[in-house]
Amino acid sequence: MPHDHDPDNGDSRSHHDHHHHHHHIDPASGDRRVLGAVAVNLGLTVVQIVAGVLSGSLALIADAIHNLSDALSLVVAIVARRIARRPADADMTFGYGRAEVVAALVNYTTLVVIAFYLFAEGINRLFDPQDVEGWTVVVVAGVALVVDTVTAVLIFRMSKNSVNMRAAFLHNIADAMGSVAVIVAGVLILIYDWRLVDPIVTLGISVYILWHTLRELRPVIRILMLARPDGLAVEEVLEAMEAVPGVADVHHLHLWQMGEYENSLEAHVVLAQSADPVAVKSALKALLGARFDLSHTSLEFEGPRDQCRDAPRVGHGNALTC
Repeated sequence: MPHDHDPDNGDSRSHHDHHHHHHHIDPASGDRRVLGAVAVNLGLTVVQIVAGVLSGSLALIADAIHNLSDALSLVVAIVARRIARRPADADMTFGYGRAEVVAALVNYTTLVVIAFYLFAEGINRLFDPQDVEGWTVVVVAGVALVVDTVTAVLIFRMSKNSVNMRAAFLHNIADAMGSVAVIVAGVLILIYDWRLVDPIVTLGISVYILWHTLRELRPVIRILMLARPDGLAVEEVLEAMEAVPGVADVHHLHLWQMGEYENSLEAHVVLAQSADPVAVKSALKALLGARFDLSHTSLEFEGPRDQCRDAPRVGHGNALTC
C-alpha cells in the first residue's frame, strides 16, 4: 500500500508550538536583548582581565574567561536563532531549526576545553602561589556579580523555550556563583593573607563549569543523534498502537526529536483483514497526539498479504524488500 504521509504535518507544527511558546518574545526584541547581553559581558570581560593582571588574581582572570565564553556563546546563539527562523527549502527539507542545537554543542564543547585549561592553571598556581591584591578582586568581582545578574534578567524569558538561551542563562547563573566565590576569596586574602585561596577558587570554578557543561551536553547530543525523546517509552507506544482496533502489527518504528520540542514518529502499520484504513489512521493519530503528544507522524499502511517479513519492531533493519 502507498506510504501514508500525514496530510496535517503543516498543522502539527502549530500544535507543537502551542506547547512551548507560552513565554513568546518577539524575535527582533529577543535579538536586541541578546545583543545587549553580549555588549555588557564583553565590557565586563575586558575590565576583569585588566584587573586580574594588575591584582595578580588567577581566580578573577578565570571568571573573566568564563564571561568571555558566555559573550561568545551568546553571539553563536543569536546567529543560530536567525538561521533557525528560516523556512524549509529544497536543500534543508526539515528546516533550519537544529541550527540552535548545533550552536549549543559548539558552545558546550568550548566550555569543556576552557574548564580543563582553568583546572590546569589552578594546579600550577597551587604549587607557585602569587601575590594577590584583595581589594581589586573584591570590587571587580562585585561589579561582575551585578553584570551577571543583569544579563540573566535580559535572557530569562527566552531561556524557557530554547536550549541555547537556557544554556546562556544557566551560564550566567554559574558566573554569578563564580563571582560570589571570587569575592569570598578576596575577603579571605584581605583578612588572612591566604594566597592559596585564589587557585583553590579557580579549581572550584573549573570543576563547576565542567560538571554543568557535561550535564547539559546530554540532551543536545540526544537530539543530534535522533534519540528517543525523554519521557516516551518505545514499547509503550508500540503496545498502544497495536491495541487500536484494525491494527494487526506495528514495526519499523522510528521515534525521534526533529528539534528541541518537536517529537516525531514514523512506523509501518499492518492492517487487520477488512480494516478501514481511513478509520485506523484517524484513531492512531488521535491516540498518538492525545496520549504521547506526537502530532508530527508518518504512517505507512500494509495489508496482510504485502506486509514486511521478519521486520524489526524498532528501526529499519537491513532488509531491502520493505
